[in-house]
Amino acid sequence: MNMLSGADQSDSPPQPAPQNRQLAIDLKGSVFTITVMRLYHNDLAHLERELRHYVAKSPRFFNNAPVVIDVSTLQEPATPIDFKAMAELLRGLHLVPVGVRHADAAQQDAAVAAGLAIMNGGTLKDLPGAQAPPAAGLRRTPPAVEHKKTGASQTQATKVIHQPVRSGQQIYARGGDLVVLAAVNAGAEIVADGNIHVYAPLRGRALAGVQGGTGARIFCQHMAAELVAIAGHYRVFEDAVPREFRDKPVQVHLDKEQLVFTLL
Repeated sequence: MNMLSGADQSDSPPQPAPQNRQLAIDLKGSVFTITVMRLYHNDLAHLERELRHYVAKSPRFFNNAPVVIDVSTLQEPATPIDFKAMAELLRGLHLVPVGVRHADAAQQDAAVAAGLAIMNGGTLKDLPGAQAPPAAGLRRTPPAVEHKKTGASQTQATKVIHQPVRSGQQIYARGGDLVVLAAVNAGAEIVADGNIHVYAPLRGRALAGVQGGTGARIFCQHMAAELVAIAGHYRVFEDAVPREFRDKPVQVHLDKEQLVFTLL
């Protein structure tokens, strides 16, 4: 059987780079906000129950959301993990498993065999609806607003919405702040690369600094949100916002990776 050998190809003179070549792709590094799922054990049945619980609370948020599996919190770090079954479980819940972090050599081999990437770096984030942060995360003492730290507030553009944001509707302010002059209804979602300002009741979900802007803030006239998030740090209110902040003018910011609520 005659086949074109590698030697035949290597003997060919190198082809000059075409002039005025039109690029098909461009490879660059970037930063994304990805949910990190920290494992405390590898009991798939238990994991499925908890995942279903979280997904049921914010189904639109989790729909096709990328997830990184972090094994650093395992009680027995060297525990063998069936990443293939775990990935299938995540996909079955409309999540997208993309990689594994903090795995040892054997776990990395299993992850790669399951089609998952090995992830390095990044900052841990909680799943929406995960265990509420400690009470210290809710403060009454308003911190000084340091504009230099609110890098996200150095906006390229501000998007202003005059109409109410309806349930099921999503508004995204790319590259800047989002100002909403009407109510954000339950089931609606407002998203901004910068800060979010709502001069009316905020009853839906508000996600600021979604490109990793840790200095972003959320300001609202009447806090009644279902979920607030800044740079991937989330707080879900299953029943209602705590009484001390409910229906009051509130701002939300990050302090040492913890969401802090303050009255305005």
